Amino acid sequence: MKIKDIIILALLLAVITGCSEKKDPVEQKIDQLISQMTLKEKIGQMNQLTGIGMADDMTNAVRNGDVGSILNEIDAVTVNKLQKIAVEESRLKIPLIFARDVIHGYKTIFPIPLGQAASWNPAVAESGARVAAEEASSVGIRWTFAPMIDISRDPRWGRIAESCGEDPYLTSVIGAAMVKGFQGDTLSAPGSIAACAKHFVGYGASESGKDYNTTWIPELQLREVYFPPFQAAIEAGAATFMCSFNDINGVPASGSTFLNRQVLRKEWKYDGVLVSDWGSIEQMIPHGFCADLKEAGEKAAIAGVDIDMMGYAYINHLEELVKSGAVNEKLIDEAVRNILRLKFRLGLFENPYVKEQGRDAFYTESSLQKAKDAAIESVVLLKNDNDVLPLSNNIKSVAVVGPLSDSQADQLGTWCFDAEPEHSVTPLTAIRNDYGTQVRVIAEEGLTYSRDKNANGISKAVAAARNADVILFFAGEEAVLSGEARSRADISLPGKQMEMLAALKQTGKPVVMIVMAGRPLTIEKEVEMADAVLYAFHGGTMAGPALADLIFGKAIPSGKLPVTMPRMVGQVPVYYSHKMTGRPAQNITLIDDIEVGAKQTSIGFTSYHLDAGDSPLFPFGYGLSYTTFKYGDVKLSATALGMNDELTATCDITNTGNYTASEVVQLYIRDKVGSLVRPVKELKGFDKVQVEAGQTKTISFTITANDLAFWHEDMAKRPEAGDFTLWIATDSSSGTSVDFTLR
Repeated sequence: MKIKDIIILALLLAVITGCSEKKDPVEQKIDQLISQMTLKEKIGQMNQLTGIGMADDMTNAVRNGDVGSILNEIDAVTVNKLQKIAVEESRLKIPLIFARDVIHGYKTIFPIPLGQAASWNPAVAESGARVAAEEASSVGIRWTFAPMIDISRDPRWGRIAESCGEDPYLTSVIGAAMVKGFQGDTLSAPGSIAACAKHFVGYGASESGKDYNTTWIPELQLREVYFPPFQAAIEAGAATFMCSFNDINGVPASGSTFLNRQVLRKEWKYDGVLVSDWGSIEQMIPHGFCADLKEAGEKAAIAGVDIDMMGYAYINHLEELVKSGAVNEKLIDEAVRNILRLKFRLGLFENPYVKEQGRDAFYTESSLQKAKDAAIESVVLLKNDNDVLPLSNNIKSVAVVGPLSDSQADQLGTWCFDAEPEHSVTPLTAIRNDYGTQVRVIAEEGLTYSRDKNANGISKAVAAARNADVILFFAGEEAVLSGEARSRADISLPGKQMEMLAALKQTGKPVVMIVMAGRPLTIEKEVEMADAVLYAFHGGTMAGPALADLIFGKAIPSGKLPVTMPRMVGQVPVYYSHKMTGRPAQNITLIDDIEVGAKQTSIGFTSYHLDAGDSPLFPFGYGLSYTTFKYGDVKLSATALGMNDELTATCDITNTGNYTASEVVQLYIRDKVGSLVRPVKELKGFDKVQVEAGQTKTISFTITANDLAFWHEDMAKRPEAGDFTLWIATDSSSGTSVDFTLR
């Protein structure tokens, strides 16, 4: 073919491609709208304001096209009132989007996201998001700012409660399930709401665990650890993204062209909306990245942030910036195109109003049952000496004590603005209602709240405990101690809870400690004292009935830790997929075992803490059951894997106990030698399976070369030939390994 013919063919293909793009009816409608919009109206679409309590002040802004989306308005009548102004009285009749933080439930509250991740069951996450979407959409909310898929390896950070934990693979799976739950099969369906993958990116790596703090993350680590959940969210169809508050390597995320244009738009081809976090554009001023609000608006617009949430940078300065040439109007058009595309995808142009149906969508029998099931699966059994749990039929009385035993609000956890604590069923209420005819319930909280330092009530709780066969100690932290801006340097049990547990232990009665918290806590001493430990996170509306069923054996624990639990805060950050040092820990001598006067060289030179050793309190993926599981040898379909082949790994799992139960079977891999040092283990798959007592099930995983690929210094992801180790195990620290080769 001649060069001239090639050029003609290329031009013809370009014309055909262009025509096919113009045939998209939604894009045609967007083109038509943008062509009619004034610059001021375009900027109005990029402006998001809070509405609750301000609806009367907002009518003119809506009528004039000065606002494109409203958050925090939850009254259906007011939603329709404002929407009516937008679609009937504004010049271009563009509907509004109403948004709200609906993180783990609207009215019916599910476990905090970290708890849902502990289920290792994407169906739990999807179900929780679906119920939240159905309830929230019933009052006109069509956009939520969830899921939060920041990788978090620092339990001091309060927002770890909103995360799915420390691992990119688990977070990707659970986060994608949440996206699917919020958005449903059809985003335009009345019961669906737009999900928002947040915070893009690296927010969970905030220095010293302080919220909003700086981060320094090499690009390789961004791509290896922090990007994958966001790519998974895009694949799941996430309609929107949100910038993070933090700066990354000196550039606030709201002003990062690298993150928002190069990666999100160019590399990942994302065509959804990118919204700032609350005021995060304006906050580039105290960051020291911008001199004033005008410069902040300029940098955010150039970086590709479509919507300014409560920052006033765009509405106050963007028109001037465009007219002066500082910001190209084509960038404004791109942002508005993304926003209008979202409104079309939500079906707002066709169905802008919400049915004012009252509270019929809240607390349905089905929703409450799903919340209870989720709470059951989110609980992790950490210890069960002498099979204290489940309580046997010989138990005639229980003492229900502790500050979290009857706290309706605290069991809901963080980020549930619209929750109604009076609908929460607490452990004490559930035990009385569901098992009160089976056992005598003796209640004495001892401490009135988690931070309570008044020990006067402890003696009453101890006296009550002496009259019971078993003590149920509900410990933890109040909801207000975790979540945004709720970082803690000391993550031990607050208040006098440790002292209370010690006093209860002195009764000689078996003590079951149930921890309800928004983060992993440093509870090594408490675990030693307790006979059994259930880690329940904050379990939501139905936490009480879920825990009651687990305690009395109607349900069997199946949760696994989605994050490593440290022995003490000085180990943080501690996570399973760390890199190996040149002097790995061995011959560990702890501080109290060092002889007085010992020479500096007497205990060797390896990598560990003198006071904590080299292991966490509990590893990632850990969780017990009331039954026991035996893992057989791992069998591989071959000892070598070609670059274009598949390898199957199988393992027999036998339930050797007396209860039918579910086990989370986990697949880990290690690249023994790489051109870059690789983690000691990486989660590559998991399967939650129910196994009947005495039954054996064969679990299989398929591995390809792509599963073994990693990012290289040239910012390309590819596998390397070499030797690998594989585990199929019950957690990240156990299991028998088997080797294979990639060639």
